[in-house]
Amino acid sequence: MRLGRIPWINCYPVYAAIDRGLIACPGERITGTAAELNDLLAAGELDLSVVSAVEYARNAANYHLLPDLAISCDGPVHSVLLLSKRPADQLDSATVLRAASSRTSHLLLDLLCQHLWQVQPRFATVRAEPGDLVALGEFPHEAVLVIGDAALLLAGAGTYPHVVDLGEAWKEWTGLPFVFAVWAARRTAAPGQVRAVHQALLASRAWGLGHLDLLASLASENTGIDPIRCRAYLEDLDYALDYRHLAGLTDFFRRLAHDGRVPDGSLSFITAA
Repeated sequence: MRLGRIPWINCYPVYAAIDRGLIACPGERITGTAAELNDLLAAGELDLSVVSAVEYARNAANYHLLPDLAISCDGPVHSVLLLSKRPADQLDSATVLRAASSRTSHLLLDLLCQHLWQVQPRFATVRAEPGDLVALGEFPHEAVLVIGDAALLLAGAGTYPHVVDLGEAWKEWTGLPFVFAVWAARRTAAPGQVRAVHQALLASRAWGLGHLDLLASLASENTGIDPIRCRAYLEDLDYALDYRHLAGLTDFFRRLAHDGRVPDGSLSFITAA
């Protein structure tokens, strides 16, 4: 069993007890960015992984959704940010860089630009991991979409006067939570092993959510981000996948399908939950 995992802070509560050996979890763990894990699971190089919500919908025929496990928010997410030199509604025809590591965030930004701010920026995709942030200045741009630890670091630097939290923007626009990532297994994976991994992830999540102070300190040591910010960030994230989260996913994909950004009918994955 080959398991995909993201190394960012937002996954600490799900994997912390497994990493410490407190919860047994079968399989080899393979680390990568969100986009890399999407591609590896689609190619059959992974059996089970956290993947973007969009990736799951596009490949639902090949995957089983793991119930009650996601990375979502019901308001600010803090780590999916549009950092800009001007207000978002003034970005028409402006160059906006987008982190290559997130597909769901790209589509969410597309919707917000078109329907909420009514602008049409010129998008360019770049690497924007924590080690790439200094190099972003080499690209002429008016704004940049960054996610994960990189977003927390770049926002903390105070380089950009305007900061839009995409989770908060979605909540204000729709009144619904937003699901950025889910856990999915290939349908060819052994069912017994998938169930064992799922139960291990849920047990590890329960331990992690009960030890957020410890995880915030660890996150601060690994990233240099203030532990108080790390604690607030982890506390605001939601790792469940209940009916309200599914309502948010339904609305997101309905809007994407209406604009022709995903095939109509991609919502069939909802029934797997």
